[in-house]
Amino acid sequence: MTVSTKPFLAIYVAWHPSFAGGEKLARCLFEHYRRNLYQNVAGGTGIPVLYKSTPPAGAVVPIDVDMEEAETTALVLLVDENWANSAEWVAWGRKHSDRADALGLRAFVFPVAVDRKAIDTGVVPEQAVRWDQWRGDTEAVKLRRILTALSYEFCRMLRQYLERLQQPSVSDQDLEHYLKRVEVFVSHSKHDEHGVRIAEKIRIFVQDAGYDAFFDVINIPLGQRFDRVLLLKVKKSALVAVHTDSYSSREWCRKEMIQAKKNDVPVVVADCISDIDERGFPYMANVPIVRMDPAKIDRIDVVVGRLIDEVLKDFLWKCRVKVFEAGASTNVAFVPRPPELIVLTELKEMTPKRSVLVYPDPPIGAEELELLSKAAPDVRLLSATEFLAGVTT
Repeated sequence: MTVSTKPFLAIYVAWHPSFAGGEKLARCLFEHYRRNLYQNVAGGTGIPVLYKSTPPAGAVVPIDVDMEEAETTALVLLVDENWANSAEWVAWGRKHSDRADALGLRAFVFPVAVDRKAIDTGVVPEQAVRWDQWRGDTEAVKLRRILTALSYEFCRMLRQYLERLQQPSVSDQDLEHYLKRVEVFVSHSKHDEHGVRIAEKIRIFVQDAGYDAFFDVINIPLGQRFDRVLLLKVKKSALVAVHTDSYSSREWCRKEMIQAKKNDVPVVVADCISDIDERGFPYMANVPIVRMDPAKIDRIDVVVGRLIDEVLKDFLWKCRVKVFEAGASTNVAFVPRPPELIVLTELKEMTPKRSVLVYPDPPIGAEELELLSKAAPDVRLLSATEFLAGVTT
């Protein structure tokens, strides 16, 4: 099988060499997008992150960015007063802004206003990430905010790219489609002291961040059957499960989680157990779990940030699957998480029949593989690397 080496997404980070914090911030972006979290679904070493700061000998600005070397390209500008005070750097930023605009929705410039002067001087016309306004936040919180904001936009870029693959008639200029929001479903129990309160705070945080949040009490229209609406919305959303003490015992919490797993939607579990969960629900596995104190509710930004990472991972995996499918037979199915019993159950109902199941790296352990093989002896389970290597046994 021949797999394209062209990245689905390339990220460039540019900063003026006199900006003391530029390299540190760029390094944080590099480590986030090239760590194992993205390596497993994107292949290789994760999402390419390249620096643009040091000009070549005799020049004032870096070499230009080639915005067509990847399927989609993001240029992050860390704009401080040094950048804003340099006519050459301002011109470099605007030139790339114009080039990105000419490429439609395949390339974007994302300015980060490190200080107010970046806004006052209008370095580039794009809406900026307002780092300069986050004065009350710690550096760790600021970093989470910028990573979540950028990851969300990268999700939009890859969603648009996938739409073009599936429907060539979709235009690079279809801004209305690009602006569609990621929907977040907040799954929670109403039968303990914390579930509703935590879910409501997550809903407010998500909506304030510019995403769509589905909260059953508010978002089910009058006259609609709640079960029909709930199961439909779970299929179309990224899901946060607020795992409080009574979550696993509630029928509809379990139904929502099963629906999410059956439809391969991104899931993050917020671990908000305050005392005891009498029966941990087995189908909440193979997803990230973020600990959050149910009384303090102090890590919503971490929960939501990780959820957006899961959404971006999902889009990257779908892009990669499109490449895989081009050379695969119809008996192969692809899933975005390590296989589990619920996935094997769904596999039996697929038409045509699938005898190979491919999942992101790394390969599952021998003990888990043995258990799953007993449950579905006629299905071969392969990691992406094993699949590409042509493993058949």
